[in-house]
Amino acid sequence: MNQTALRTSFINELKASIKLGSPLILTNLAQVALLTTNLILIGRLGKTELAAGSLSASFYHAFMIFSLGLVSATIPMLATTIGKKRSNVREVQQIIRHGFLTAFLVCIPFWFALWHADAVWIALGQNPDTIEHAIQYVRTVQWSLLPYLGYIVIRSFFAALEKPLWTLIIAIAGICTNALFAWLFIFGHWGLPTMGIAGAGLATTLTNLLMFVGMVVLTFKHPLFHRYQIFMNFWQWNTQRLIGMWKLGIPIAITFTLETLVFYAAVLMMGSIGDTSLAAHAIAMQISSVTYMIPLGFGQVATIRVGLAMGRASPKDAVQAGWISYVLGVGFMAIAAGVMWWQPEILIHQFIDASAPENRAVIITAVQFLFFAALFQLADGAQAVAAGMLRGLYDTRTPMLLALLGYWGLGVPIGAFLAFGLDLEGIGIWIGFVAGLSVVAVLLTLRWWRHGQRLLERQEYA
Repeated sequence: MNQTALRTSFINELKASIKLGSPLILTNLAQVALLTTNLILIGRLGKTELAAGSLSASFYHAFMIFSLGLVSATIPMLATTIGKKRSNVREVQQIIRHGFLTAFLVCIPFWFALWHADAVWIALGQNPDTIEHAIQYVRTVQWSLLPYLGYIVIRSFFAALEKPLWTLIIAIAGICTNALFAWLFIFGHWGLPTMGIAGAGLATTLTNLLMFVGMVVLTFKHPLFHRYQIFMNFWQWNTQRLIGMWKLGIPIAITFTLETLVFYAAVLMMGSIGDTSLAAHAIAMQISSVTYMIPLGFGQVATIRVGLAMGRASPKDAVQAGWISYVLGVGFMAIAAGVMWWQPEILIHQFIDASAPENRAVIITAVQFLFFAALFQLADGAQAVAAGMLRGLYDTRTPMLLALLGYWGLGVPIGAFLAFGLDLEGIGIWIGFVAGLSVVAVLLTLRWWRHGQRLLERQEYA
């Protein structure tokens, strides 16, 4: 292939990645905005409520992220299937059908665990006042899990067809709806009872339900989606197919969960240090969660574009698609790190009243945490996109083991030692984040590079 053809291929892939990635990223941001909106409004209730919101949101998020990883197996499966033969309606139906079944099955034990979250927090020595508020939130937000997962399954279908714009429209509507509902239920406006922190969870549950319904309506109304008839023969399930989906999805789910539990472990350690550290950590983590949605989106782009290329039996296109997503994701995180260093106070003031003297200690601590959050932005972006690239090749087991090594073999022990052994407290925990995440990012990137070399050699000698 000559230089002109290479340049044309690169530009075309770059355009396709940005076109697909923009709605996916904005949709991810919209999902984070639901919980972010809740925390912003909960923060107006006080420091104890904000700490409780962080504790319960992090606990719920751990279960949500495992479930998300499990049903995310539908993305590479749909991408490869559609890349191989776009008109393969029956296979697409099978994948989506078992994605819905997976969502329902995983919710049953998770609902039980979330309902009894207070027993876990008591055993872990959390503040009783914080627990009292946190359990109110988690017992209302837990019911949002099933409609959220149903939304994700249909979103995977839209994305594999490279038509994610409709998902974005529904997500934006969801942000507005959640903000309205949370404002009404938390503070009791328009004659409604004042529910406090529990109202935030109810708002998110109703919003996710409406978003799922909106996606279902689209599958019937839009001509492209309707032709796949994804709800046809809905009750015809196959055990072997379900097992195959779980074999691919469980390592993804565990990888997602290992990373998430690192941050939840940090929440528990921060809670042991005190409410000031916990509230500051909640702010820093929420800001980091927002920036993370961009490389996560490009990771999803990589999974889809790599999967489509492999379905077409075009390894060279798959390698190119992966690296383009990688550069886009890591490049954005470099910008995000600069903003966190340059103007941390502006970001922090969105979550807490800066004029209140009692909040000053929280703000000072949050600025310190954001410094270290900025340090791991590049590593966070690299590991998110690299994992997505590997999922496009159905490589999920080894990334899971690498995540276990980096997050729990290094990150948590280092953070705990620095926080409590050397009395660095919250700063030590964040240094542990940086160490663990950096190792995972380097190892996943190297694994993708080796895959890419093999694919290119195979195509060259084919």
